[in-house]
Amino acid sequence: MTDPTGAAPMPRLAVYALIVCVLSAVAAVVSFVEGSWLGVLWIAITGLTSNMCWYYARKARMEKAAG
Repeated sequence: MTDPTGAAPMPRLAVYALIVCVLSAVAAVVSFVEGSWLGVLWIAITGLTSNMCWYYARKARMEKAAG
């Protein structure tokens, strides 16, 4: 299934990873604003999930190109 522009939708795991990435970035900002160093953990989670999003989106793009 494609949208009207002809682009394929993002794979589900990439979308979930993107949502977690955005939420963890917001949590990091809130933690640092409140003066908590727990924001460092949130930054690490943001980095991990952004890489996951990139990986799953690229994997789907490569599979589409191959098949």
